[in-house]
This record gives sequence, structure tokens and C-alpha cells, in this order.
Amino acid sequence: MKDEKLKVLILNDMVLFPNTELRVEYDNIYDREVIDIIDQVDENMLLVNPIDDGEEFNITQLPKIGILARLKMKLNVPNGRTRVVVEGLHRVEISNYEEANHFFEANYKIIENTFSEEEENYFNVLLKFIDKYVDKVPYMGNAIVSQVDKVDTLSDLCDLVASYIEVSYDKKKKYIEELNPIKRCELLIEDMSQDLKLIDLQRKLEQEVEKELSDQQKEFFLRERIKAMEKELGDVSSKDDELVNLKNKVSKLKCNKKIKDRINRELKRYEATPSASPELSIIREYLDWLINLPWQKYTKDESNLRNVKEDLDSSHYALNEVKERILEYLAVKQNTNNLRSPILCLVGPPGVGKTSLAFAIARALGRSCTKISVGGINDEAEIIGHRRTYIGANPGRIIQGIRRAGTTNPVFIIDEIDKMTKDIKGDPASALLEVLDPEQNSKFSDHYIEEEFDLSQVMFIATANYIEQIPYELRDRLEVIEVSSYTEYEKLDIAKTHLLPIALDEHGLTALQVTVSDEAIMYIIRNYTKEAGVRELQRTIATLLRKIVKKLLLNNEENFFSIEKKDIEEFLGKPKYSYQEKATRGEAGVVNGLAYTIFGGDVLPIEVTFFKGKGELILTGSLGEVMQESCQIAFSYIKSNAKKFGIDTKLLTENDIHIHVPEGAVNKDGPSAGITITTAIISLLKDKSVSNDIAMTGEITLRGRVLAIGGLKEKVIGAQRAGVKRIFIPKDNEKDLDDIPKEIRENIKFIPIKNYQELYKKIF
Repeated sequence: MKDEKLKVLILNDMVLFPNTELRVEYDNIYDREVIDIIDQVDENMLLVNPIDDGEEFNITQLPKIGILARLKMKLNVPNGRTRVVVEGLHRVEISNYEEANHFFEANYKIIENTFSEEEENYFNVLLKFIDKYVDKVPYMGNAIVSQVDKVDTLSDLCDLVASYIEVSYDKKKKYIEELNPIKRCELLIEDMSQDLKLIDLQRKLEQEVEKELSDQQKEFFLRERIKAMEKELGDVSSKDDELVNLKNKVSKLKCNKKIKDRINRELKRYEATPSASPELSIIREYLDWLINLPWQKYTKDESNLRNVKEDLDSSHYALNEVKERILEYLAVKQNTNNLRSPILCLVGPPGVGKTSLAFAIARALGRSCTKISVGGINDEAEIIGHRRTYIGANPGRIIQGIRRAGTTNPVFIIDEIDKMTKDIKGDPASALLEVLDPEQNSKFSDHYIEEEFDLSQVMFIATANYIEQIPYELRDRLEVIEVSSYTEYEKLDIAKTHLLPIALDEHGLTALQVTVSDEAIMYIIRNYTKEAGVRELQRTIATLLRKIVKKLLLNNEENFFSIEKKDIEEFLGKPKYSYQEKATRGEAGVVNGLAYTIFGGDVLPIEVTFFKGKGELILTGSLGEVMQESCQIAFSYIKSNAKKFGIDTKLLTENDIHIHVPEGAVNKDGPSAGITITTAIISLLKDKSVSNDIAMTGEITLRGRVLAIGGLKEKVIGAQRAGVKRIFIPKDNEKDLDDIPKEIRENIKFIPIKNYQELYKKIF
């Protein structure tokens, strides 16, 4: 038969077979247009199932085998859809498709049915199989039996059976695509046999459940009789009900055999203990902990690294090192599938986002999250639990946190790890060793639980402000990641992209109602906040928006606020802070040092003067032990090298030298002021001023060697804020310059020095 051309309709999630009818609804405007055309000209159509699932199709996704069909009924329903009834006529072979006016047309030819002797044998086999299938499968009615008599070819019989049996959409498509009736028959018999096996298995399970239910009913009847007897005797107890409830929970609990045996032993103790015994509540509490711990309940990590990166970037600005470490962990885990979770420690000043970043990591990974704070803890039982022999015993905070998380692999935040205290009650830091040691924590044992719990899949993230305050043996187990202060420009970006939009939403305002210029935000950062992070900035922005909301409601009219730098004082009052400025002019005996405080970096001018005396050293300015030692080292170094510096030794022996660091109420300590103190003393004794554009940081030894310091990024940010143009830094800190933002590096000249003599030659 020669090729003919008809219009094509796409069928999704359902299949039409020859000699069967199908009801379909179309809501696509183009499909409805095609149906209207077919209805008007009263012609047949081709129905095809696309090769790949999806909402849009092109010619390459359409198959070579389809169904020639007739439109029996068309109805436009009120919801904007067209409901049709189509009848399958023949299986056809499609030679080519053409696209015209948003719909497809195709050339086709009908595939004729044949009926050989071999097919007749298969026909008879399939008939017998249908009788067996109808008899055993509940959803198969007798309707198919009456239709079988009207079929006389194997191909038609296969199509009839395929339209009735419940198989997947993909399998039904295979029945359409298979042109050989014998192979189609074999496929059907295989699928029907599989269905019969499942039916047999289901019946077997139902019989077993029925038997079990009858046993339970018997047990229930006996227990009810016992309760009735106890009621008559006045001995009513809910213990039996609770025991049944506990046993049901244990049967569903996922845990290893050892834990299950322990729980069953405790259940027997609970059952044997009299209701009036005080020990009953202790056993019940212990059982409650054992049953509700997630022994083997895991969540699956997000596998798409791009999604994790986007999630972390959207919630936190910068902090690239931490984000990179999380992505590395996920990448290696996917590659090996057996990697232990890392144990990270985020160290940085308050307010830079350590804890919130840990929560964001949990969110990005798709893990549950739990948090404990160990600041001020001085009892190791808080970590590893109390023995059950004590009254009021409880598990430690680790196990409590795991229970709250509800999974075996949560993100576990241990906050303020540097603020634990050690006294006569115990050493909680030592108790944390087993928790945070990757070699031990797979068999963590809580004193209360008394059974090993696997913590190796838990991602521990500790936070601390000062790494020096974390005990060394604990620090050795942690992967320390420095979270440094934000620069002014970073704070500006955070305010614009995170803080301001969130605050506007919280205060019921929109970005159209209130706009805040970059200059205004920078003015707030410099004059109303003094911090390393952005907490105070967040509070200050909230204060600004509260004032605006009050104005809006008092005026009772729609106003639009465009906040500029000049408007800030009207809303926030006079500036609260001023960062320490550099020395206003170069004076002998005054040198700019750099300090790293809880507020970030700052300039720290050091002043030196001398007067008649006995060669003593006077120190003021709330100096800690380390800075006092720095002053003494600097003084001794100058005494021993006075000739090299061209200093008259009488000035050192016949005068007292007074070193003062301004802002005396603020405690100052740390090994980084040595070269600044030395330079200030030499400047005074030689009566030569040091330019106020110069600042320096670094510790000095008795031999003049300049030692590396910490917090360089924060100190440089403070120096740049104060207008410093040149900074002397230790040679060993040269590698840290890469961490300093580019816009700051371009405006400041850094001079690395290895020995104090290098600095002396460049200045004096």
C-alpha cells in the first residue's frame, strides 16, 4: 500500500492499541486546533508516543511506529480543555514527518496482520494463559473474556491483552513498537507471569499477617482480662500498655544486633520491675534514650557541587577558604564514597559569621543541624554524660545534640570552644578529645548510654575567637580555618546584598520606598560601628529603618526616603565611634604601631619621653605581660647597640624613659609591638621624628631579629583607614600579603624586614 499523509497527535503517559478506544484531554492550544481541523474534515489521524518524555518535541523525538486512529467524539469542556474519544484502527509505519503551522503531519503505510501456523500455536497458548490470569488477578474483570471471542489473529489478541494488563508506560510503548506478533506474545506472557508471581507472594504475606493478627488478638484478649482482674483488685497500671508501645518502637528501630540485645535486656528488666519501684522510672528513661537515638539513620548529601557553592555564596559573602574546604570534602566523598566527615574549627573575631556559616553549610549539604555551646563549661560530665548510678543522671551534650538532630550524620556545631574552663570539677577540653579525634570518634562512649555510638559521619564545626585559648592537644585534632575581619568595602557589599534587603523585608518596607546610598552606608560603617564583623552594622541599619517606619506612620502618607550621608545624623544621632587616628604630625618619640583588637585592626601610636633619673623604664597604658616584655627587650637591645645607632649611652643611664600607649583604660597585649617601641625610643634619643605616614608591626629579639606576627590583614585594614601610606612588616609575613584585598594593597607600600638594622637604615 502506498504512503498517505495525515495529521499527527502526541500521546503522553498513555498508549492506544489497535481495536481499542481511549479517552484523552488536551489543553495545548495547538493540539486543540489540530483536533478541530480533523473534526471538520472528518478524516483519520496518527497517534504517536514520543521516544523521550518531555513537554516539547521535535521531529527527531518522534517514533517510526504509530497508530492510525479515528476521532469518535469531541467535547470542549469549561476548563479550557478538549476531551476526545479516539479508536485505534491499525498499527502503521511512518516514513517521514513534516512540521507545518505548529503541528506535525506524516506519511504512513498500514502494517497488515498475517496469521501463520506458528502464530496459531502461540494464539492458543495465550488464550489459556488469559484464563489463568483472569482467574488469579483481582483487577482483571470478565470483560476481556467476552472480547477474546471476537479476535482471530495473534496480533489483535496481543493488542487486546496489552490494553487491559497493568504494566508501565514504557512497556506498553514496547508492545506498540514490536511488529512481530510472536515476540510481542512472548513479552506479554513474561510480564503476566511476573505479575502472577507477585500476586502469589502477596497472598502468602496476607496469610502470614492474618495468622499474626489472630495471635495478637489472642494476646490482646488475655491482657484485657488481666486488666479487668487488676481493676477489680484495685491494682490498675498503665505499665503493660507502655511495654507494648516500647516493643513496637523497638521492632521498627534500625540499629545493630548489640544495641538491640541491650534494649531487649532492659525491656525484660522493665517488665520484671514492680510498678511501685522507684527504679522503674530510671529504666524507662534509659530505654527512651536508647530507642530515640538515630543509630543508623542517615541523610544523603547534596551531590551537585554547583548547587552547594551557590547556596553558600548566596548566604555568606567572601569566606572562600571555608567554602572551598566543604566543596573539596564533597568532591572527594563522591569519588571514594567512604570519606570521614572533616572536623573544622572556624577561628575569628566576633560577628564575622562563624556560627551562621556553619548553619549555612548544613543547609547547603542537605543535612540536619544541631548546636551546643561549651563556653563556661567546667564539668566533663557535660560532654560525656553522668554515670547512671547518680540521681538525675543524663547523657552528655554530644548525645543530646545527636538526638535533637535525629540523624547519624548531622552538622554538629560546637560554639565557643575557646571559652571552656578547667577547675577541680574536671577538664571538659580533655573530654572533647574523644569526640573530635577522627581515629577515636567512631566508637564514642557516653557514660550514661554505655554503648558505643559512631560519630565518624558527623561533620563537627567548632567556633572560637582566639586560637591561643584552645588547649594544644585539642587544637591538634582540629582543622583550623581563619575567618578574618571584613574590610570596609566587604562590609559595604554585605550591607547592600544581605543586610539591607533582609532588614527592609523585616520592617515591612520595599526597596522603592527606601534607598540608602553607598556613601551613607560607608558613613555608618566608619562612624556608628566598631567591629570586625557586621552584627552592630545590622543593628544600626535596623535602627535607621525603625526611625523611617515611625516617620511614615506619624505622617500617615506615602513617603519615599532616599538616605544620603548628610541624612544619617538626623536618624542615628551624633557619630558613636572614631577609629584611632595616626599621629597628626611627625614628632620625635611618637611612632604608629598596629593593633589587632576584638573590633578588628587599629592604629596604635606609641609615645616615649625621657627625663632625669637613674636609667629606669616606666610603662603605662594597661600593658599586658607580653607587651611589658617587648618594652624591656627593646630597651635592652638599644642599650647593647647604642654605638651602632649613634646614641649617647649617658642618655640611657642618666635618664628615666617613660613608654606610654594611649587609651589607658583598654587592655593591650600580644607579641607585635617590639619594633614600634624600639623605633619610638631611638626617635626620641636621636631627636629625629618618624613620618606620620609610616606604621610598623613585628616583634623583636635581643639580637634584633624581627619575628612574624598574626592578624596582618586586620592591622593593615586599620592602617589604611587611618591614612597610613607605608608599613614595615616582618619578612616572614610577606606570604600573608595575598590575603589583603587588592584595593588596599594598591594604596599602601609594604616593606618587609628581617632584621631591625634594615628598618633603622630606611628610616634614620
